[in-house]
Amino acid sequence: MHLDTVLTGKQLANIYCKVCHEFPEPKLLDKSTWVNNVLPNMGLRMGIKIPGVDAFAGTPKEDINIVKSLNIYPEEPILTKSQWSKIIEYYEREAPIHPIDKELETPIINKLPQFKADKIFVNNKGFPRTSLLKFDELTSQLYVGDASNLIYILDKKMKLKRTLKGPSPAVDIDFPTNKAPRILTIGKFSPSDQNLGELSSMFSTDNSPRIKIQNLPRPVNFSTADLNADEKEDVIICGFGHNRGKLLWYDNFDPNKRYVIKNAPGARKTEVFDFNNDGKPDIMALMAQANEQISIFYNRGNNKFEEKIVLKFPPVYGVSYFELADFNNDGYKDILLSNGDNWDYSVIRKNYHGVRVYLNDGHDNFEKAFFYPLYGASKAMARDFDNDGFLDIAASAFYYDDDKPEQSFIYLSNNGDMTFKTFSTPEAASGKWLTMDVADYDGDGDIDIFLGSYFHTFGEYFKQVSKGVSEFPQLLVLTNNQE
Repeated sequence: MHLDTVLTGKQLANIYCKVCHEFPEPKLLDKSTWVNNVLPNMGLRMGIKIPGVDAFAGTPKEDINIVKSLNIYPEEPILTKSQWSKIIEYYEREAPIHPIDKELETPIINKLPQFKADKIFVNNKGFPRTSLLKFDELTSQLYVGDASNLIYILDKKMKLKRTLKGPSPAVDIDFPTNKAPRILTIGKFSPSDQNLGELSSMFSTDNSPRIKIQNLPRPVNFSTADLNADEKEDVIICGFGHNRGKLLWYDNFDPNKRYVIKNAPGARKTEVFDFNNDGKPDIMALMAQANEQISIFYNRGNNKFEEKIVLKFPPVYGVSYFELADFNNDGYKDILLSNGDNWDYSVIRKNYHGVRVYLNDGHDNFEKAFFYPLYGASKAMARDFDNDGFLDIAASAFYYDDDKPEQSFIYLSNNGDMTFKTFSTPEAASGKWLTMDVADYDGDGDIDIFLGSYFHTFGEYFKQVSKGVSEFPQLLVLTNNQE
């Protein structure tokens, strides 16, 4: 008997959707978004020809041949039209009419008594496009990257001290002791499959020769460690890409000694830690772009890594950032995850966007212990902001879309038992917070928060204006006044 008549739409979806990513339940999106936006794109990726729909619409002309070579949109279908119709009917039947709203268990207090909020306008720019925000504790300077390829350096009074020019927008930077800062530039901020990214040192010193690693696939993050025990520093680079990308590492920052850890798009962030206590540094990596997951790459020596997937999510979750932190003080690294990337085919409010804590059982198995729903969540950082011995959470939402724009930043104060008191601040309504960093910039013994605003289009800008926002600073500095 033919599969068309035997298998249901749900069974077919479980087969064909899992070819590329975790199975998405119909309830994750509303009927209209499934039928008019997401499923047509999925059909193209399965070789289904859709009348009047150009698979390459919106693709930069420089990328078209790259996408064709990757066979993203195959010429021959991998399933029949009848099977595809059953899948469409399944999602249209089972999906809710409207997106399911988020549910908050505790009220949000719209003030931050612990922090003083200051709006910072850098270089009189009226249209903020902050791509990087990182505080250098060695020099007490804040580095602010801009999509115009400029890097502003602010002193600890948040005054402009120096301006640098990069080859493309800066997205990450580090400040090694006695060495020049190393800056990662993305190439193209908009989705692209061109290898235009670069990691380079700002200048050479007696202690560090000039670093220059080019032709990176739209990189967004890097970390360093001695991965091969040769007593030399190596670098791990997240080549996010778009349809293609790579998680890479370079031996001693040497462009000619490149190793591929994972050949896939979506590498977003890494942290290095010896998870299995064998004396070798392992790598935890967050992967986005449809096949969304967190993996540990165990270091097996001889430049080899073995992957263990520890968390996996449907593509509409939009994972965006993670940190390692010990929330329950048991000596094991837990995961703080934010998810809310909302820029592709389903630009609607999603009740499963937000901030999650996954506790480590001591064997690198992680179980969810906390969830805070936050539309469009982009970044969350865990620190003991109030110095009470418990990790609090600062969370921002770049893709936030609600009638209360001030709640695009949320401060979660830990009560000590994995329950949290929730705060926002009216000043947060003035930006779209893509970047965030934390540091004790004023040297008073508590941790302050920096938020960087980014507007990709004037449409986003005018949407904020329609909500009553009248000024648009590059930065919002939350100075901690904890006594």
